[in-house]
Amino acid sequence: MNCILIDDEPLARKGLREYIQDVDFLNLVAEFDNPLKATDLLSKDEVDLVFLDIHMPKITGLDFLRSLQHPPQVIFTTAYPQYAVEGFDLNVLDYLVKPISFDRFLKAVLKAKEAVGRKAISQPSQTKEDYVFIKSDNKLVKIFYHDILFVEALQNYVTIHTSNKKYITYLTFKSMEESLPADQFIRVHKSFLVSASKIESIEGNIVRIGSHEIPISRTIKEEVLEKLLKGRFLKR
Repeated sequence: MNCILIDDEPLARKGLREYIQDVDFLNLVAEFDNPLKATDLLSKDEVDLVFLDIHMPKITGLDFLRSLQHPPQVIFTTAYPQYAVEGFDLNVLDYLVKPISFDRFLKAVLKAKEAVGRKAISQPSQTKEDYVFIKSDNKLVKIFYHDILFVEALQNYVTIHTSNKKYITYLTFKSMEESLPADQFIRVHKSFLVSASKIESIEGNIVRIGSHEIPISRTIKEEVLEKLLKGRFLKR
């Protein structure tokens, strides 16, 4: 569980840092003496838990937390117990009053671990889209990745060959290559991009997909074969 530590007191940071290092499921990503310095890191959505002091120069922990649109789990660490109610109004996970014992710290982070786990379960996994839209014959056409056999460059156009049809669209070959998932499609020639799962055989410098024969460029043949065969080539 990735966490950060925000406290303007070096000794307080040192004590919490040592506690964090003693808990195997906590990973201290960074520590800051000023909340504003943590803004950029928090915007990347890579932090699960923040240990946040309240009384700090320039901006308090309370005001800093209010400024965050999508804050992670927060545990306040402070010498001022009178802010507990206000802290819990901000939905903080726990409120630790300094000096903090390790037992109390452990209780708080176990609560955090449970909360982060519940959040992960409740949020559906985000998967990449499995289709693209192109313009062909004056209409927008949805094409699923699994239907594409290969893509062929044709001057200022590309031809997308699918299982039962081919579509000609006004796109550059480069833009088409960048829009398709690199783990599913491989450029075998300056003018051809093929679906790896649709390849039936490779003979010399030719890739066969159904009745189609697609050339492999000599200059990148070794790279193409490495991508296609890596972990999938059975040999004696």
